[in-house]
Amino acid sequence: MALEDLTDPNAVLRSLDEFRALGQKQFLRKYGFGSSRGWMLIDTDGNEYDAKAIIGAAHGYQYPALGPLPQSGFYGGQPTARKLRELGFKVNEPAARRNPAWTRDELILALDLYMRHRPLFPDDKHPEVIELSTFLNRLAAITSTSPGGSFRNANGVAMKLQNFRRFDPSQRGKGLSRGSRSEAEVWAVFADDPERLRSAATAIRTAVPTLEHDPRNFPEGGVAEAEEGRILTRLHQVRERDYRLVERRKMMALRANGALHCEACRFNFSAKYGERGHGFIECHHAKPVSNLQPGEKTKLDDLILLCANCHRMIHSRRPWLSLEELRKIIILD
Repeated sequence: MALEDLTDPNAVLRSLDEFRALGQKQFLRKYGFGSSRGWMLIDTDGNEYDAKAIIGAAHGYQYPALGPLPQSGFYGGQPTARKLRELGFKVNEPAARRNPAWTRDELILALDLYMRHRPLFPDDKHPEVIELSTFLNRLAAITSTSPGGSFRNANGVAMKLQNFRRFDPSQRGKGLSRGSRSEAEVWAVFADDPERLRSAATAIRTAVPTLEHDPRNFPEGGVAEAEEGRILTRLHQVRERDYRLVERRKMMALRANGALHCEACRFNFSAKYGERGHGFIECHHAKPVSNLQPGEKTKLDDLILLCANCHRMIHSRRPWLSLEELRKIIILD
């Protein structure tokens, strides 16, 4: 039994007739549904009916041998509304403010959950879905997201897992067809690299308690968000702005070379600007973002000395460039 199997508008009409005959309270009790949270089917006279309960009962009218769909057997909200609209009915959506689009961090965590459970797909009652819903609300608080009342609830998380199914070759086109370009991007980067996905998801989860009371922006200006999301971009920036570590890295270079050169283009601020440029250079943290952990010690060898231009070019867009990739661009030019 599945929502997609419902194809007969007359089955919905018969469900509506029964709703009118029994009344809302008795109809919902009979089929085991709670009242709608704003998703209402509207008939030609402007009367409202709980959309998910109507769909559940209609399945039983079209397929008497299979019976009605239980509340736990399909998703309410958009999937139910889409099916009713396909059958020619009008559905009103909740009046509450819409939730913001999923961030890359959130999608990485959802994809990690998806990959750990496929070919099974947990529903909104699954403890890991509920836990992720709670965690995403913590994540929103530290990234200054302004959530609506239903922000990343368990139903929304379970539906997001269904969105990933459409990219999965093993699912042969199953899942929810609507989604965002960001979902496709995250799938393309991480789906074939489970170790990187697991590492990124773990790093994000570990970083959140550290950053929950950090008032700084995510990320700071001039830096494109890393492929692993803005939480780990933030940790990356913290490493690059550790004054004591940066000064130690500069001293190491001065002892070895007698000067501070950009390790990509060889630019020397002191040679170009004299005394004003003395000691001026930036540090780039070269360790993969997905491997960053709060509290982990940064080694001097993890830091690369770069001029401001080269540093900005590395961070200018996704995916970030490695030092070797940047050097190749400079040589070509």
